[in-house]
Amino acid sequence: MTTGRTPAETRLDLEDIEEQEETPLWVPPLGIPPGRHTAEGLLEEVVEVEAEEPAQEEDSTHSDTRLLVKDRDPRGVNKCLKVTFEDVIAEPPSVRSFDKVWLWSHALFEVSRLWCYRLISLLLAVPISLVAGILFAVLSCLHIWLIMPCMQLFLINMHWVQTVWGSVLDIAIAPFFKSMGMCCGSINVRLARD
Repeated sequence: MTTGRTPAETRLDLEDIEEQEETPLWVPPLGIPPGRHTAEGLLEEVVEVEAEEPAQEEDSTHSDTRLLVKDRDPRGVNKCLKVTFEDVIAEPPSVRSFDKVWLWSHALFEVSRLWCYRLISLLLAVPISLVAGILFAVLSCLHIWLIMPCMQLFLINMHWVQTVWGSVLDIAIAPFFKSMGMCCGSINVRLARD
């Protein structure tokens, strides 16, 4: 069965296609920015999202806990506990152990110090934190609700004592010490050689 077409009629001219504007084989749906459907566009978007995540985390409550985990002594309360192997054990140049002994001692010191602290804090940190929290809560409550009101009550009621004591000092004690100062002020001491 022949259609009556010759092969020349069905030939494509590739030069004409290259000169024409390229039409994409797939067009992204509406709402997706151009370039996002390519690998480079997706990679740029992932990099942008990763760059924005720390800023979003800083606004959340998790940033507070992350700061606590990173910097656990922000005010430097325990500066004296920054002890390293070199601060505790030091060999002078004249007396030295074998290099392997020194390296193993250093490693064992650091590992034992770290892991013993971790094990002890695992056992004691939570109960001691609970006791310390209760203790500071009780002390704060006593200070706010008992000590400061008592101090204010004492200061209010002691105003008359302050006035009377000031008068006693001005009338009786101050003139006595002024006269003693004047008497002793006229004493001259001279050193003479014999």
